[in-house]
Amino acid sequence: MSLAAESCGRRLDPLAVTALADAIGAQGWLGSGMEPRVRPDFADAWADRDLDEEAHREAFTALAAQAHGVFEGLAEALYDRMASPEGWVAFADTIGTLVSLKAQGYPIALVSNIGFDARPILRRLGIDRFIDEWVLSYEVGYCKPDEKIFYAACHALDVEPGRALMVGDSMADAGAARIGARCFLLPHAEAGRIVGLDAVLRLVRSGC
Repeated sequence: MSLAAESCGRRLDPLAVTALADAIGAQGWLGSGMEPRVRPDFADAWADRDLDEEAHREAFTALAAQAHGVFEGLAEALYDRMASPEGWVAFADTIGTLVSLKAQGYPIALVSNIGFDARPILRRLGIDRFIDEWVLSYEVGYCKPDEKIFYAACHALDVEPGRALMVGDSMADAGAARIGARCFLLPHAEAGRIVGLDAVLRLVRSGC
């Protein structure tokens, strides 16, 4: 938030940063865990946000702009920060879990509802080297929970759905159960924290 504000020529004190972050989070900004508050004037863009890059930008800037206290240029600056590799932090147990999975020979696909290329982000986080296949909604034309995006991932990995495990953090990810895949949903957690990915290792070891 501070960096986005500074790019607009505004320096905010910590209390102002917290107040703005809470106000934007209350609109359903990414990572807030809140239901997005979508107004009719950007509902179409919101519906297409994960299938089109322009719609993605329009939807999220409009969502942030409606929050109390947001000044001119901040919503756009926040979006630019969100879409840049520097704006992301991995959960603390991500790399260790991926190292263990790859050491055991498991193929991994990234299945994501996203309206822009996630590869540079994961490259900066050191995660891209573990990804065998990229199944991004704006590239394949399907969004979770549509069964077709999960079938696409299984086909890309050459894995039967019944032998796949979908790890996610929303009910959209649970759509993989429709094709017979197992699902594990992570709890909401702040970026950089341990999120409980050790459970994934137990699940693949047990085969259940």
